[in-house]
Amino acid sequence: MRVTLPLKGFLVSRPFAEVSRLAALAISLVLSNAAFGQAFPSKTMRIVVPFPPAGAVDIATRATANEMTRILGHPVAVENKPGAGGNLGVLDVARSAPDGYSMVMSTSGIQAINPALYAKMPLDPNKELAPVAPIVSLSNVLVVHPSVPAKSVKEVIDLAKKDPGKWTYASSGNGTSIHMSGAMFTQLTGTDIVHIPYKGSAPAIIDLLAGQTNMMFDNIPSALPHIKSGKLRALATTGAKRDPALPDLPTVAEAGVKGYESGVWFGIMVPAATPRDIVMKLNAAAVQATKAPEFVKRMTDLGYNIIPGSPEQMASMLKEELARWAPIVKASGAKVD
Repeated sequence: MRVTLPLKGFLVSRPFAEVSRLAALAISLVLSNAAFGQAFPSKTMRIVVPFPPAGAVDIATRATANEMTRILGHPVAVENKPGAGGNLGVLDVARSAPDGYSMVMSTSGIQAINPALYAKMPLDPNKELAPVAPIVSLSNVLVVHPSVPAKSVKEVIDLAKKDPGKWTYASSGNGTSIHMSGAMFTQLTGTDIVHIPYKGSAPAIIDLLAGQTNMMFDNIPSALPHIKSGKLRALATTGAKRDPALPDLPTVAEAGVKGYESGVWFGIMVPAATPRDIVMKLNAAAVQATKAPEFVKRMTDLGYNIIPGSPEQMASMLKEELARWAPIVKASGAKVD
């Protein structure tokens, strides 16, 4: 049997079997294209941590990646790319293909503090990255080495005023929430405590434990084990209210530093041009991850607050952080070239 097909004004006669094959091929192409559009993810994804391993951002990211791997059915690898207060890690992802396979666990510090702190930013993180989902928030905690003869915030202030420039506070890097928590403290108390920046919370803690620095406004999750072991003395937390992880500690404001409030939150971001449907698929997986029992237990035990939300909610949070931190950075006089 033969079938006559129109072709550019001509009638072309083809065997029926060949027409059937052509029709089947056309249908398969349509179906494969549709499947391709819905295939995400089809390979390993990655979440970049813009800080070294073992810090608070790294801990939260690995817990999130573990759950997202289970939910999405493909591996979600974690890559640490520290440097420049987190700028190098977000730059890596911002310059990646906008296909959903490259994510970054950015922080409110990177997004809101760094643009005001760095004289030459390698990118605008609020234009070149798109929000996916907020994940966790946490307060910091003022900890001192046991050799420091201060058992309260007031005593730290008294020591600092007695010997200006003698005492030091470590941080995870210029522009991080740990740095700015210290900068806010010295600004509001009128003290001269020298800032010593490190490339991440973990190396900063190591030197603090060794007595190379005197104090630190560390993220609660990375400081908590050392507080419990007695290797560091905790004096106050930095949030607006007492933290559930350390309920017996006063806030810095309660301890006498009026107007003091500092904290940080982490969230997943992708290159700005990433398609909306992929952003929403990642958001759904991230939100589901934060509700997994194992994730909830681990984060809660370590002192994190779980704050899942939509891309729009995360964008609103970023605007609030920018409005809050830019004046503080300017008033502190902190600047990184």
